[in-house]
Amino acid sequence: MTDATTLKAPIGSLRTLWPFVRRHMTLFVAWLVALACSSAATLTLPSAGRRMIDEGFAAGSGAAIDQSFLFLFGVALALAFATAARFFFVSLLGERVVADLRERLYAHLIGLDAGFHDRNRSGELVSRLTADAELLRSVVGSGMSVALRSSITVIGSIVMMFVTSPRLAVFALVGIPLTVLPIVIGGRRLRKISRASQDSVADANALASETLGAVRTVQAHAREPYERGRFGAALETAVRTARKRIGAQAIVTAVAITLVFGAITAVLWSGAHSVVSGAMKPGVLFEFLFYSLIGGGSIAALAEVWNELQRAAGGMGRISELLQEAPTVAPPAQPTALPHPVRGEIAMDNVTFHYPQRPDLPALEHFTLRVHPGETVALVGPSGAGKSTVFSLLLRFHDPEHGSLAVDGINLRALDPAQLREAIALVPQQPTIFASSARDNIRYGRLDASDADVDAAVTAAHAADFISALPQKLDTELGERGARLSGGQQQRIAIARALLKDAPILLLDEATSALDAQSERAVQQALETLMEGRTTIVIAHRLATVLKADRIVVMDHGRIVAEGSHAALIAQGGLYAELAKLQFLD
Repeated sequence: MTDATTLKAPIGSLRTLWPFVRRHMTLFVAWLVALACSSAATLTLPSAGRRMIDEGFAAGSGAAIDQSFLFLFGVALALAFATAARFFFVSLLGERVVADLRERLYAHLIGLDAGFHDRNRSGELVSRLTADAELLRSVVGSGMSVALRSSITVIGSIVMMFVTSPRLAVFALVGIPLTVLPIVIGGRRLRKISRASQDSVADANALASETLGAVRTVQAHAREPYERGRFGAALETAVRTARKRIGAQAIVTAVAITLVFGAITAVLWSGAHSVVSGAMKPGVLFEFLFYSLIGGGSIAALAEVWNELQRAAGGMGRISELLQEAPTVAPPAQPTALPHPVRGEIAMDNVTFHYPQRPDLPALEHFTLRVHPGETVALVGPSGAGKSTVFSLLLRFHDPEHGSLAVDGINLRALDPAQLREAIALVPQQPTIFASSARDNIRYGRLDASDADVDAAVTAAHAADFISALPQKLDTELGERGARLSGGQQQRIAIARALLKDAPILLLDEATSALDAQSERAVQQALETLMEGRTTIVIAHRLATVLKADRIVVMDHGRIVAEGSHAALIAQGGLYAELAKLQFLD
């Protein structure tokens, strides 16, 4: 049972590759044809050699020798072209399959919910997308070809050995079970070690990605030696695990090759005595020797390919785990369409929600909020009050455990999340700037926007002054995470993106927090224009934003503790009055 499981495990893991291979059936068939031709040519070579020795030399005529050598060269030429074609088709097939797999995995990852990404490090996910997929390239691009070619030549060699000399062929077959045995026994251990090796590499990649993404923090604390030590330790763990894998591979390969060629040597020893006694022609022994070498080499190649299959099975297993992840937030089978145009009425009724990482601490508890179309509501409260969680639930990054959320009277669970999010524009506290041009970053809000629309959004966001000073203006590359811009400039790019999206619902999360006083005044004017006629929820600590809100909602520990106008809340005293005293009145 163990041996059967060991044999099936990598095959079962790699079977999930077949749908990707099936998409490129023309390449697959072309590879099979080229493989059949190259295998046939390989198996014909020993017969051509026998003809050269027994007929060409024995005939003693130049014409016979020329004819036998010409036949041998013709077979070699056919082998060369068939091998080249086989390599071309299978290598291209491997590139196509891995590209499709990466595309499918990437599309699946960006479609998974926020909870999944909160639980998993982005560096490890990128490692699975790159390093694990790269292992599969070697399997599809070469390993699969070598495995099938070797299997064909092993079977063909055995058949031809029986045709050439049945007695010697029986002796040769004794060594085959001895060769397969160490491969089967070592297979399960090798697969486990390969999986551990890939996990350790992914951990090192995740650490590097995290550190490089926060390189300014690392350098600001002068922690370069500390991070080098951590990364070095992670690499050493990966090397130690890889050493175990390499050692196991080496042992399996060495034992297999020793047994194969040991059996061949014993058989040839018997054949040599037959030639000396006159019971066998030299050409026959040469042919049998050639078939033995082809068969033995193919079995040794299968042993190495089996090792690669074990590694690839580990990689495919990790990728399959990701592909089997189902998003907890998914569109219904038959989603309800939002009305057109969207009015922007928001209703949250008795909502309770816990983050998966903090199951004992409610982020929102019995939370009820109604926002009328076109109304501006400001959410204020201490850190951890649940303000950002309101945004996450409205964008349906998470679903609450209890209660309901609705837009224009339609429950969010009945909507396609993509359509819902198209109706919402978000300006986060820490804007995301992609490593592309300023134009592309702004156009991310509406991909089909014209250049004139982009220019209008830039002007409305009061970003034209600093953009015009950039080397290529809107076409200037902003660098990773907007490294070429200040914090206030990044914020105005995000505001321009939201202006361009022109969504009926607007979520502002500390939208002016990174701006100086002059920029804040300019952007505040732009935001006031943007907020006109739109339903707006603002997470705000700035007095100007709060004063212009239609209603202020005070939150604490995931609950609403007060709401009203600024003056009314100041008069009531309590938490808002304390916050106003600390944050506003100064």
